[in-house]
Amino acid sequence: MGNKTQCPSETAGFELVAFHIQPYKGRTDQSMHDNIKYITDKYGKHSAFYRFRSSTGRILPLFYVYDSYLTPPESWAELLTAKGSHSVRGTPYDGIFVALIVEERHKHDILASGFDGMYTYFASNGFSFGSSHQNWKAIKTFCDANNLLFIPSVGPGYVDTAVRPWNNHNTRNRVNGRYYETSLQAALSVRPEIVTITSFNQWHEGTQIEKAVPKKTVTRLYLDYQPNQPGHYLELTRQWAENFNKEKDKWLM
Repeated sequence: MGNKTQCPSETAGFELVAFHIQPYKGRTDQSMHDNIKYITDKYGKHSAFYRFRSSTGRILPLFYVYDSYLTPPESWAELLTAKGSHSVRGTPYDGIFVALIVEERHKHDILASGFDGMYTYFASNGFSFGSSHQNWKAIKTFCDANNLLFIPSVGPGYVDTAVRPWNNHNTRNRVNGRYYETSLQAALSVRPEIVTITSFNQWHEGTQIEKAVPKKTVTRLYLDYQPNQPGHYLELTRQWAENFNKEKDKWLM
């Protein structure tokens, strides 16, 4: 289980946590049932446990399921549809379950599986069908027609050649913040209920947004944000989060 996709939701000044469930060895619909039960029992009463108000007005935990396509729709349906053999629907372990859309065909599988929505995860525009900004309007239209959440994922840039030297074609230059802002604008243009930021401080994929200053070691030159300030990406995130909240208020009017 990981925390790579960050949902910038705040209540009363503290951060809230949603779970991002990785494709560990042996992950099945049954093991996921056990995971959800464990997470909800252990953390469900914690004040930082994120809950989302669904379209039906229910307030439920939100779970992102990475590489959800590795499990067939008929297996997910046993967990995520009301008639499933170990369904969580209508039980204390119900939630909002969000699948990963990589290829276009996945949208139909996600619907058949009983998921509540889909997210795109990858910070590299063009890397997959799902992560390509040009496809977001069509995905959102499909989701709206089927009562699913569409959650576009954005990032400040991408460069992983330090660990994947062959992957240079997926590098996305930050352009001093313009790539991030273009991604955020593309996300907001489809009027989503949630936008996720794919960012992690492991540095070797170049998606970090926390403060950074110039640093060089014998083996590595770290990315910095010059000529901008060390907090440049946190400031952009704050500005766009405020903008998103204002825009959402207008959409609902």
